[in-house]
Amino acid sequence: MKVDIWSDIRCPFCYVGKKNFEKALDQFPHKDKVEVTWHSFQLDPDLKTQPEKNSLEYFAEAKRVSPEQAKEMHDHVSKAGKEAGINFNFEHQKIANSYRAHLLLQLAATKNLANEAEEALFKAQLVDGKNIDDEATLIEIGKSISLTETDIKQALQSDDFGMEVTRDMMLARQMGISGVPFFVINDKYGVSGAQPTTAFSEVLENSWKEFSAGDKGLQIIHGGESCDVDGNCD
Repeated sequence: MKVDIWSDIRCPFCYVGKKNFEKALDQFPHKDKVEVTWHSFQLDPDLKTQPEKNSLEYFAEAKRVSPEQAKEMHDHVSKAGKEAGINFNFEHQKIANSYRAHLLLQLAATKNLANEAEEALFKAQLVDGKNIDDEATLIEIGKSISLTETDIKQALQSDDFGMEVTRDMMLARQMGISGVPFFVINDKYGVSGAQPTTAFSEVLENSWKEFSAGDKGLQIIHGGESCDVDGNCD
């Protein structure tokens, strides 16, 4: 059974969705027959990396809200993170373009290490406050999941991996995906947003029973909190 996941490393709800999906998958009796594929999605491809910029100030400016409102929105996301076992560190989060991090993800996918790369990149960006657009940081992250420094450096300059990032983005647009996280099971069921574990368990069970019954096209059966291309996370 196939599960395709679109996410951006800068998206906190993508990390929440990953954790909740993994809990459901761990409880799924047929988990050894589930193939998970991670796909690149950039919420803000034109974002300028500004590691010195205060993340709360940047968020308030980008959303055109007050610092108080920005903090309230961050508190909402932090609560969702705690429920999933994540301690978000928005205060020290670096403002960084995620493109090169996605190049690292694409390299990891060729080594069957995409899930490990996603976890390490999410943690670096959203918990550890690291700059995911910095080459030395990406080398450190890549080596932590058993990638070689040579391969990482080549990947960060790779047109081929860049084309894979673009391909993932184009495929998302063709499918009508405008926000992440977005999960597609067997090219049939779509789950939008960081759903609770119970929702993921339900769709895994239903998909297991029904995927061979015929293709009825993509059906979004759950919609929830996510981040979209306009910078909205709710």
